[in-house]
Amino acid sequence: MKGVVCALTLLLLAAPAARGGAQGPSAAPVATPADRFVTVNGLRIHVVDWGNPGAPPLILIHGLDRVARTFDHLASHFTSRFHVIAVDMRGHGDSDWDAAGRYLVEDHASDLEGLVRQLGLRNITVWGNSTGGRVAQVFAGMHPELTSRVIAEDVGPERPRQIADSYARRVAQEDAGWTSEEELLAQLRKGNSGTSDAVLVPYVRYGTTRRADGRIVWKRDPKLVNGFVPTDLWRFVREIKAPTLYVLGGRSTIVPAATQDELKKTLPKVQIVTMPGLGHYPSDEKPAEFLAIIDEFLRST
Repeated sequence: MKGVVCALTLLLLAAPAARGGAQGPSAAPVATPADRFVTVNGLRIHVVDWGNPGAPPLILIHGLDRVARTFDHLASHFTSRFHVIAVDMRGHGDSDWDAAGRYLVEDHASDLEGLVRQLGLRNITVWGNSTGGRVAQVFAGMHPELTSRVIAEDVGPERPRQIADSYARRVAQEDAGWTSEEELLAQLRKGNSGTSDAVLVPYVRYGTTRRADGRIVWKRDPKLVNGFVPTDLWRFVREIKAPTLYVLGGRSTIVPAATQDELKKTLPKVQIVTMPGLGHYPSDEKPAEFLAIIDEFLRST
């Protein structure tokens, strides 16, 4: 199916931790993250563990087509305060593909639920961007007793039809792959001029594999399109009790003004911050400014 980063499957061990904020407990974090695998819902899920297991957990969930290592430029900022765990969602990176093509947001949230249960985590700060942000919202609504904070990057409870259709077209177009990582990296640089190599290089390095015909392709199940459908997650969002931060890109239309107004009416502990001029992944384009927003949220909750 796919190669794996680590030949040995290890169960990630983490003791329940007390709630911590921006000045939470500090242990010596590892300089290099470790690859771990946890089996949930019959699938082997790859996680990147940044260490410091005595600190409160911070779980990072990537967007569609991305992988856990696309958080590399952000994760180290938090390792002295949190036990940072980044997840490859099913069908992505080095996690298993689902044979039945089950890739709804709820399926990914069920995997997160199983991972949290296995590791005995609580008082969790859960942060996701794009589809990962939808997963974070669903998990927080399903398990308010386990969630201390929610961070959703440029995504709300809704996915309209036009966004779903555009993804299926892109998957079909990229089926041919690329001759080399360098060719793909050059294409990404051209299409993401505001994003540095600190983001793009790990994305290509950890998010691709060489196909049998020698072409470089994304490490993703083509059946992911099965789950990228029009979505309404308000039934979960209404159950969120934790302080919740939505960080939006000013050029993005993913979370329109009407949705923002509804979020303010629905969630008593919500904060919505828009970063002017930025797109769908503001943490890629302006990481220092983005981290300052996150730090202020952590200090205030």
